[in-house]
Amino acid sequence: MNKIVSANTLPQTLPDNPMHLAKSWFDAACSKNNQPNPNAMTLVTVSKSNHPSARIVLCKSFIADPGYVVFFTNYQSRKSSEITHNSNVSLVFHWDHLGRQIRIEGKAILSSSEESDAYFKTRNLGSQLSAWGSDQSRPIESREKLIEQMKQRADELTLNNEINAKEMANPFKLTRPPHWGGIQIWASKIELWMVGEDRVHDRATWSRELLLTDGNTFTTGKWLGTRLQP
Repeated sequence: MNKIVSANTLPQTLPDNPMHLAKSWFDAACSKNNQPNPNAMTLVTVSKSNHPSARIVLCKSFIADPGYVVFFTNYQSRKSSEITHNSNVSLVFHWDHLGRQIRIEGKAILSSSEESDAYFKTRNLGSQLSAWGSDQSRPIESREKLIEQMKQRADELTLNNEINAKEMANPFKLTRPPHWGGIQIWASKIELWMVGEDRVHDRATWSRELLLTDGNTFTTGKWLGTRLQP
């Protein structure tokens, strides 16, 4: 076997809270911006018939302590429906050019209305309109019908579709649709992976207990970590 390069490795003594190290990886990937949407993550949910489904969503917040990530979506979408049925989900971040991967398993809960409202206000006018105009995951006859539906709903919101939003200060303060908002994924298990020469990768996993409280949040147990063979 060739000599193994060990510079790209996890700390010899694993951290007590892996979310801080994971957050540093996430921040580094976003700051380097070597790929489109470095905050992209694969979200896996499970249907009522126990069939898994996966899609890419964008992580908008990575909160190391107490340990959850946030994405935003239509609450009537397939993923939201499956989360309502089964809150156990999994996530994967993979940055091939950095040789790093994060796997998270945990529980999904809805964000507070305050968190969802605050993020909605940061979206541009077109994105805000899309949240009102699209019935995500539902069938539609054609793309033309979709455009017609979105224009009709824009008119209902008293917007002039001929106005170029880039040429005006947006005077419209759209409220967030009640069917759209954030979903928090609280980590109960996390695995950090770093590529190694000769496929001798460096891996470690941590797990903890989550206990749902009346306030639609979790109390958390202590992280327990161990190294894994590649």
